[in-house]
Amino acid sequence: MFTTIIAFIIVFGILVSVHEFGHFIVAKKCGIMVREFSIGMGPKIFAHRYNGTTYTIRILPLGGYVRMAGGYDDDENLRPGMTVALKLNDHGVVDKINTSNKNTLFNGIPLVVTESDLERDLFIQGYENGNESEIKRYPVDHDAVVIESDGTELQIAPIDVQIQSASVWRRMATNFAGVICNILLAIVAYTIFSFAQGGVLNNSNQVELANNVNVARNAGIKNNDRITKVNGVSTNNWQSLATAISSKTDGKEINLTVERGNQTKNISLKPRVVTSDGKKGAEIGIMRSTNSNFGAMLLSGFTQTYESAKSLLTSIWIMISGHFSLNDLGGPVAIFANTSQATQLGVSGVIYFIAWLSINLAIMNLLPIPALDGGKIIMNIIEVIRRKPLSEKVETTVTLIGFAFMIILMILVTWNDIERFFIH
Repeated sequence: MFTTIIAFIIVFGILVSVHEFGHFIVAKKCGIMVREFSIGMGPKIFAHRYNGTTYTIRILPLGGYVRMAGGYDDDENLRPGMTVALKLNDHGVVDKINTSNKNTLFNGIPLVVTESDLERDLFIQGYENGNESEIKRYPVDHDAVVIESDGTELQIAPIDVQIQSASVWRRMATNFAGVICNILLAIVAYTIFSFAQGGVLNNSNQVELANNVNVARNAGIKNNDRITKVNGVSTNNWQSLATAISSKTDGKEINLTVERGNQTKNISLKPRVVTSDGKKGAEIGIMRSTNSNFGAMLLSGFTQTYESAKSLLTSIWIMISGHFSLNDLGGPVAIFANTSQATQLGVSGVIYFIAWLSINLAIMNLLPIPALDGGKIIMNIIEVIRRKPLSEKVETTVTLIGFAFMIILMILVTWNDIERFFIH
């Protein structure tokens, strides 16, 4: 269990951090300020500010986030009535605002805020030293820093560096970047897996015998045989072959057309019926063959990422065409359960799992659902067509609806996963 927990933290952390790093690096290149790049969630345990961005490590090692200037999660925390401390530079301009209760950070000017604008006019005003008879107004430096309640230093976000001020094409590139990084991670992980295994898993109907189930072996099937038909239905690749065999759960004998060199054989056998996650399936003891050619292994990251993406898109199409089931989806609980299985295969199993999850995360994030990257990209496209952005009210409403939908779906999926993996 301990090994699974550590592996889950590493896998989940890598997936989300790589995704958020994509948004981070492209946003920076596009002139959008990234106020914070966080690894982990919850209370911070480390923070360091560099080149306008505060890098934090937080106590819950599950994912991370990027806080872009002007983003939906980037709320300014200065409010009228709040007591702050101001630090001025040599020109009398505010370069640091302390909103925390940590008065030992610097000897600043105490101010009860009456009004502030850290986006356009860049000022802060209020009653200095408790003197309510006079309001003092101070200009704020463009690159000033706000110290939040937990002591984290964040650079303020003037309007010119906010995401809304970037061109639609730069915002679109920033929204795409997380998906691109997950695709690249899948390519790299699949390539590493192939070299670690000493070969590439083929997507052909050429098979090898498994060691744990002897149905195919006892029926006379040998390594490198090609199974071209199942009950007369052509199986041109591994996906169609695996699907055809796994569906034979009625306990009846099936007929396989097998090619071995220049010979063609008809072999009959009875698949073994198994149950996994409440679903029935069938197996005969075959697995995908491997290609140990160096060039094939070098290209395997691209080919396996493509095959995984195609398989996932096919599954999504089946779901939206009227065969939707919560069992087709998986949340953190399912990832944890599958991580347990992956760790049993060692490091290579975890690497393969990272690759598979990464391409899944990329494809799912491209779905045109508000709050996901795909939904944001759709709004970018609408803006290009209209030649003007959606109103802030409409964009906020659509985003909130998307968040509500995702939260409800996540609750349903998580509960369904708990029932699948831990109750039944």
